[in-house]
Amino acid sequence: MAENTVITPAPLMPGYTETDQERWVAEPAKSTYRTHFERDRARVLHSSALRRLGAKTQVVSPDTDDFVRTRLTHSLEVAQVGRELGRTLGCDPDVVDAACLAHDLGHPPFGHNGETALNAAAHAIGGFEGNAQTLRLLTRLEPKVLHADGSPAGLNLTRASLDAACKYPWSVADAPVIHGKRTSKFGAYEDDLPVFNWLRQGAPERRSCIEAQVMDLADDISYSVHDVEDAIVAGRVQLKWMENPDHRSRVIGYTQQWYLPHSDPAEVDAALSRLQASGVWVPEADGSRRAMAALKDMTSQLIGRFCSSALEATRSIYGPDALTRYAAELVVPQETVMEIAVMKGLATTFVMTTDLRQPIYERQQEILTDLVHELHATGARHLEQPFAADWHAANDDGARLRVVIDQIASLTDVSAIALHERLMGSHRTLL
Repeated sequence: MAENTVITPAPLMPGYTETDQERWVAEPAKSTYRTHFERDRARVLHSSALRRLGAKTQVVSPDTDDFVRTRLTHSLEVAQVGRELGRTLGCDPDVVDAACLAHDLGHPPFGHNGETALNAAAHAIGGFEGNAQTLRLLTRLEPKVLHADGSPAGLNLTRASLDAACKYPWSVADAPVIHGKRTSKFGAYEDDLPVFNWLRQGAPERRSCIEAQVMDLADDISYSVHDVEDAIVAGRVQLKWMENPDHRSRVIGYTQQWYLPHSDPAEVDAALSRLQASGVWVPEADGSRRAMAALKDMTSQLIGRFCSSALEATRSIYGPDALTRYAAELVVPQETVMEIAVMKGLATTFVMTTDLRQPIYERQQEILTDLVHELHATGARHLEQPFAADWHAANDDGARLRVVIDQIASLTDVSAIALHERLMGSHRTLL
């Protein structure tokens, strides 16, 4: 850049302030063809943590076939849905896009099953939570920017983008009580509270910004629809089975048990009936191009149905102005909430709870539990270099255990199995 060039900050979209684009570590001014939020999106897109999602389980293990979605393809789909919905509401599309791309970065090998295993292993140090791990990656583990003392600051995203990626804006100690029970979900570990408190400056207590709400809805919509599509293509289910009273009853039961514990079964059944009568429902897909085209159209139309419902309901309350940060809440009609839950219940019934999967789930948890014990017992010997440095810098055994958890959470499904075989001498297969 020429010596006399004046760097002028790129303009902010309406509804955002200079505070929203601040970074935890101040950075020198750079070229102006991108906004601060565009830089955030690029940093997440180019991160190693995002690339690793390509080999991490979404619902079905990535190595089962070439069609099934991984955490990476799921994240790209969430970003597409979220970006368009957010832009239509007036959110900065790059803030929403960055949050959607980042929302699953903290998930460990083997999906939610792996999360359960690591949560148990880390019980004494505050547990493990995928969303809190995402914040840890964005602000500490993913290499990009350092503090003045040489300690890591992660990708050093802006306050607005970090806040948008925070699905559960509270620590484990401040988790709210929902339906009489304290939620197990949280967004920050205790030793990440300094950056969490920084990014939440000025935010209402335990309330997500609208960009985070858009990200959360885009995630729900994407995996509810796409997991069913994957299950149909994999031969796990045909939607015509919903005419069978036993199958229908199981879907309603799992939908209630997993997603709508305080709902009326009749309401769940009515939501399923609405989907069946939507005009896009594909009762049977035989694998032909015609059937696959109809299935793809169903997924597209259902995504549009759910997004349009939320958009119209939100606009009916807040009007046509740009909705950003804490100026509004995303409104999702109860009927839409029920329909999304039914779609998730379909995948749960015919993929995640089948008896054939249970030995696999048990073996996955065994692998991660073994790795925690072995890596914790052997110190920095088998840790990757950055985590070995964290181990040596840790000041107590709890901090060293957290380093081990960080290392294991970063692994892909394949690398976790390979490391287990190398350290434990195991050659048992998962599939």
